[in-house]
This record gives sequence, structure tokens and C-alpha cells, in this order.
Amino acid sequence: MGLGEKLVEELGVKPLFSIGPVVITESIVNTWILLVIVLIACILLTRGFTVENPGKRQLAVEAFVTWVRDLTHSMLGDEAVGYSWFTITMLFFIGLTNLSALIETAVSDEYTFMKPPTKDLNVTIALALMSIVIVEIAGIHRKGVGGWLKSFTKPIAIITPINILEIIIKPLSLCMRLFGNIFGGFIIMELLKILVPLAIPVPFSCYFEIFDALLQAYVFVFLTSIYISEAVEQEG
Repeated sequence: MGLGEKLVEELGVKPLFSIGPVVITESIVNTWILLVIVLIACILLTRGFTVENPGKRQLAVEAFVTWVRDLTHSMLGDEAVGYSWFTITMLFFIGLTNLSALIETAVSDEYTFMKPPTKDLNVTIALALMSIVIVEIAGIHRKGVGGWLKSFTKPIAIITPINILEIIIKPLSLCMRLFGNIFGGFIIMELLKILVPLAIPVPFSCYFEIFDALLQAYVFVFLTSIYISEAVEQEG
């Protein structure tokens, strides 16, 4: 299969089966598998937790959770700290879906096991829309409907159309940045495999499939946190 055919295949959304009118695609199935893996991991890691005399496993898990919570708190700020669990969930979900490329395996012509769902533009659009809905809900909850509508006229009324346009620009920026970087990494790796098929692609693979995968998850959550903190910011 040539590079062009691979790119078309990666961009395509493969329907596997239907549940009534709902078409279940390759990305949805892989997302379900990831969620089951995370659920099982959480159950195994938290078994036997106690308030007194915690074991090493419990201390390690608590330290990791505390570190992630503090990380998201620092991005959100004090006024938006209540949304930290949403950002933590997004951070883990996007990070794990990106990292699933490490075990991506072609099972058949119709289905690729653990193909990262974030290679599907529909998934990144859904994540971006979810984020921007939370952003706007945060603004309404903090300022009320009247204050939220009034915020579109700040700092001066003449830029109201631009502020309204941001509701479209923000999720578009989020979804295209995530999709573009993940898909761009795939293109670079395929080119390297063609040009230098032996040892050279290995360090690049570590970069694009591990470091860049986690970096893109962080950037997505960081930008979402900034939008939330701006939405709940009190007017001076």
C-alpha cells in the first residue's frame, strides 16, 4: 500500500456495524476498549485502599493523583478550580488515546486494533465541542445569563461580533490543533519508514508516539483551562 492510500485510509471513518440508526465506527470501538482498560486498571490499583496504614501502591497512586490535580489547579486558577476534574478527565482520555498508537495493530482490512481515536477528525471535533460547551456553561454559571451576554460587548460594544465569532474559533482551533499534530506525526513516521526503514525511525517513533502524544494532550487541556478561567473571571 502506497503512502497516498495509507493517508486516505487513515482519514477514512470505517463503519463496523450498526445499532439501529447509530453507526458504530472503528474509533468508537477503540474508545470503548480504552475505557474498559482504564476501568479495570482503576479497580485493580484502588483495591484494598485504607485510611490507616496505606501501602506503597496506595501512596504511589495518591501521590500521582495529587500531582495531576495540582497541575490542573495551576492551569485553572482559584476561581475555576471546580472544573479541575473535567480537565483531569480530558487529560487522561486524550493522553491514553494518543498513546494507544504504541500497540496499534491491523486485525483485518476493516478494523485496526488500538488505532488512536484522535486520528479521527470526528473524535477531535467532539472533544473540542465538549470543551467549549463547558467553557460557556462556566461563564453562565459564574456571571448569570445577563452577565454572560453582556461579556460579549467587552471591552467595547463594537467588537461584539468578534467575541461571538470566538465561540466558533476556539473549538475549531482545539480540534484542528489536536488532529493536525497527531495526523502530522503519522505522516512523518510513514515518510521516515519509506526513506530510512531501519534504525533511524526508532527515536522519532518515541518522540511522536510518546512525547508528542502526551504534549498534545497537555496543550489541549491547557488551552481549555485558559478558556474556562477567562470565562469565570470577574469583571474589573
